[in-house]
Amino acid sequence: GKKTENTTMGAYKYLEEVWRKKQSDVMRFVLRMRAWEYRQLPGIHRVNRPSRPEKARKLGFKSKQGYVIYHSRVRRGGRKRPNHKGIVFGKPKHQGIHIKSKRSLRSVAEQRVGRRCGALRVLNSYWVGSDGTYKFYEVICVDPQHAAIRRDPRINWICSAKHKHREMRGLTATGKKYRGLGKGNKFPHNKPSSFASWKRRNTTHLRRYR
Repeated sequence: GKKTENTTMGAYKYLEEVWRKKQSDVMRFVLRMRAWEYRQLPGIHRVNRPSRPEKARKLGFKSKQGYVIYHSRVRRGGRKRPNHKGIVFGKPKHQGIHIKSKRSLRSVAEQRVGRRCGALRVLNSYWVGSDGTYKFYEVICVDPQHAAIRRDPRINWICSAKHKHREMRGLTATGKKYRGLGKGNKFPHNKPSSFASWKRRNTTHLRRYR
């Protein structure tokens, strides 16, 4: 007989499709109510379960012992230099007032959680909402001392000491993004870092026997 394709979608797929349409009436209402709730809560706090289960699972979260979700709130916008009337009495190269950070707000949210929870390892993070003042993220953390984590071959790589505070060193997904790392044509210019690559290309190497 002829094979028929299974077109049924699971619950997580439905959630994913709902979250894709953020301008729909349902999502606009949900996000507005959640933003109001997040404003009343502390800047960094632990949550019992992820607000976006399908997104958390995509990024490595498992609903088992050793995994923790923290909610983080970051103020939007760049940094404005505190110069009176925006006047810099110096050279033209220093006259920029509005400074845009190279690090994304999502990476800032990860770093704040990483500082607060020094014993945990930051695995990944995702956006859950925003308003005019803040952006809200949820950060997935892992307890490297927990037996359930240490015995799981799919996640126990994070127990290694080299992954301490990986969020501070740009090793998470958003960290690699702002470092400009990836695969393709121009990406070798940023490996191992943009400065190291520039130095390698601009240093004269005079071999002893040439």
